[in-house]
Amino acid sequence: MSKPFKEFTAIDRVVHEPARLALLTALSACESADFLYLQRLTGLSKGNLSGHLTKLEGAGLVQIDKHFVGKVPQTTARLTDEGRTAIAQYWQHVDRLREASFRLAPDT
Repeated sequence: MSKPFKEFTAIDRVVHEPARLALLTALSACESADFLYLQRLTGLSKGNLSGHLTKLEGAGLVQIDKHFVGKVPQTTARLTDEGRTAIAQYWQHVDRLREASFRLAPDT
């Protein structure tokens, strides 16, 4: 197996999981987002979204804020500095791997 393809195994699995990748990418485009917006955007169930946000929070990539607006609970999420770095590095890594794999592809 060539080097670029071996490097795919080094991709950060916390970031690479599709739902978490979608969440991190969405959060990288804004300062913060509320739970319902993220749910509508990703199509995840409440439980699934909550689980992924908890995983990202545990990895230090996302900060979760739970508060009340009047009497209504509201949950918002934002990327931490580590989260912004992780998603930027992820996309750079994927781009490098894509370019390297194209260089290896035989001419057709």
